[in-house]
Amino acid sequence: YIRSLVPQHFYFRSNNNGKTSREIFKKSHADLIKESSEWLKDTSESCSVVAALVAGVSFATASAVPGGTTDEGRPILEGKPAFDVFAISSLIGLCFSVTGLIMFLSILTSRKQAKDFRRDLPFKLLLGLSSLFVAIASMFVSFCTGHFFLLSHNFKSILFPIYAATCLPVTFYAVAQFPLYFDLLTAILTKVPKATDKGDSL
Repeated sequence: YIRSLVPQHFYFRSNNNGKTSREIFKKSHADLIKESSEWLKDTSESCSVVAALVAGVSFATASAVPGGTTDEGRPILEGKPAFDVFAISSLIGLCFSVTGLIMFLSILTSRKQAKDFRRDLPFKLLLGLSSLFVAIASMFVSFCTGHFFLLSHNFKSILFPIYAATCLPVTFYAVAQFPLYFDLLTAILTKVPKATDKGDSL
C-alpha cells in the first residue's frame, strides 16, 4: 500500500546505511512475519486434521446406503426426499472437506514471504475455513437425514427439535469464527490496511 503512494524510483533508493525501503520493511516486520507464520502453521495443521476427519466420515457415510440396496444394486429408499438430501449432503461434505484440506496444505507448504500475507495467504485461509464450515454442516445434514429413517416411525413429532439441537455445534463454530472471517475479508477486499495502532493519546 505504501509503495503505491510514492514514485516508483523512490522504492530503489537507499538510506545512509545503504539499505533500501524493502530491506528496512523486512527487518522491522521480521518478528511480525514470524509470529504470523507460526499462527498460520498451527491453525492450518489443526484445521487440516479436522478436514481429513470430516472427509473420512463423509466418504464412509456416502458408502453406507441407508435401507440397503436391491438385488440390482439400487437403493431401496431411492426417490424419497430424505434419501436425496442424504446423498447430496454427503457428496457436498466430501468435496468441500477435500477442498479445505488442499487449501490448508497449500498454506503449510507456502514460503510465507511478506508479500504473501497481503492477499494470497488470507484468501487461502478464508477459502479453507469456508470449505471446512460447509463440510461440517453437510456432515451434520447427512447424519440427520440418514438417522431420520431409524426414528421416523416412533419419534416423528420430536425429530426436528432433536436435529436442530445437534446442529448447534455448527452454529457455535460459525459465531466463533465470525471475527476472523471479517478480518480476512477486510484484508482481502480493502486496499488500505486496517489501522491497529492509534498511538499514544496526548
